Parts: sequence; C-alpha cells; structure tokens
Amino acid sequence: MKPEENPAVVNKGILNYEEGRQRFTISRRLPAPELAFFIRHYWLIHWDLRGLPSHTQEVLQPPCFNLVFEKDNTRVYGTNTGKMSQLLEGKGEVFGVLFRPGGFYPFYRQPASELVNRSLAFRKVFGISSLPLEDALFSHSDEDTKVRYVDDFFKKERPSKDKQIETVNSVIDYIAEHREINRVEDVGVKFGISVRTMQRMFSQYVGVSPKWVIKRYRLQDAAVSADAGESPDWSKLAVDLGYYDQAHLIKDFKTVIGKSPEEYVRSKQG
Repeated sequence: MKPEENPAVVNKGILNYEEGRQRFTISRRLPAPELAFFIRHYWLIHWDLRGLPSHTQEVLQPPCFNLVFEKDNTRVYGTNTGKMSQLLEGKGEVFGVLFRPGGFYPFYRQPASELVNRSLAFRKVFGISSLPLEDALFSHSDEDTKVRYVDDFFKKERPSKDKQIETVNSVIDYIAEHREINRVEDVGVKFGISVRTMQRMFSQYVGVSPKWVIKRYRLQDAAVSADAGESPDWSKLAVDLGYYDQAHLIKDFKTVIGKSPEEYVRSKQG
C-alpha cells in the first residue's frame, strides 16, 4: 500500500527534485502495520541512464537512519549532517528502509551518535548476510513482492517497543510543525524536559542534537523555496523560518549546500 503523500512534502530534502525526477523514478510504500512503530516507510528508486550522462542526486537527510539494499553493498546509514550525494549511472535500483527518528535504536542498541555520518554493513547489525534478501529483492520487479520480503524480514527481527521513541518523535514533530521555534529551551518547556535530558535522549536515539533538527528543517524549507525556480524574499523567508536575520540563513545554507541561496537559484536557472 502506498502512503497518502503530498509530493511537495515527501520530496522535501531531495535537492533539485524536478530535474532529478527526469533521471529516476521514486515510490514509497508503507510497512506492515506492526512495523510502523519502527519504520516510517520504504522507498524504491529505479534509473536507466544507459547511453545518457550520469546524474548526481543530492539530498538533505532528515534526522533518520536508512537501511539501503543495493546489490553487493547493503548498508545501514546513520544521519548525515551535511549534504548526501549519490551518483546514478547505467541502470540500477535500490530499496531503502527509512526508520522513524529513533526507530533504528532498538535493533542495534548502541548510541545513534556513534553512526552519525557513518554506515555499517548489514551483517554488523543483523548478524547474517544480506545476499539472500538482495537476491530476492532484485530478482522481482513487482513492488508488492519486494515489500513483502522486507516486511517478513523485519517481522522476524522486530524488537520490543521503546517508549522513548514516541517521546523523540513527538518532540521532532513539534519542531517540524513550528518553524518559529529557534531555541531548544522552548521545546523543553513545551514537553517538560530539561535541555540536558533532551540532548542526552537525542544523542542516544537520533544521533544529532535538537538544535541540529531545528536547523535541518529550516534548511529543507529554504531549499524548497529555492527549488521553485524564482528567488524569494530571503529576508522575509529568514524571519518566517525563525532566523534572527538573513545573514544567519545564508550562512547555514552555504555551509551545508555549498552555495549561497542566490547562487543555488542561479545554478537552477542555468
């Protein structure tokens, strides 16, 4: 079953998405209901660039872990604090598992902070080879069949629920929905959690700090505005996203994306 999705929302974080969608196809599928506590959705990407130039797709990752099934290279990826880049060439496909924030922790039971900007081989986490699952996934073209294989695997591996994961997601959902928030202290007051406790909780379950989460959602919004193809009023946007001034927005944008907002817009206008 496919999740009910607004493309403008679910594709947030995929930089220059309109250009990218001409090079690849992406679909998202919900996991089995009993896995929804841990997994947000599956994502499936296919591309066929045989005889065409390669394409580098860039992504601003949310505060989540991914398990990426790829032929002979299946790995778990921690949250990337920068900009992720993936080279697409020839013909290929991947099957991804996007965990909820904190949702990967019960499978691995190690601090999420240890995997920030890092990845682990499938065997390191689950103790078995990924090859049988890879063979099953990539020998079928039907998405329902692929989803069923991964559902069956996680039903067998499913750990006990950890109530802290719900707390983490409540905090992150609140941050995502309230762009005026720019202080971790304000989030703590809302949930009755001290800043120190929240920082420890995020280090354990998410890997990144609450402050990083605030900045990441703002940058995703700024990128969506830039991807619209027209230069917005950056001063107004900075205020709308909770920045003190335009200079702070531009600094964060350039640090992560590698270009100022105006340079990014001009590169799209080509």
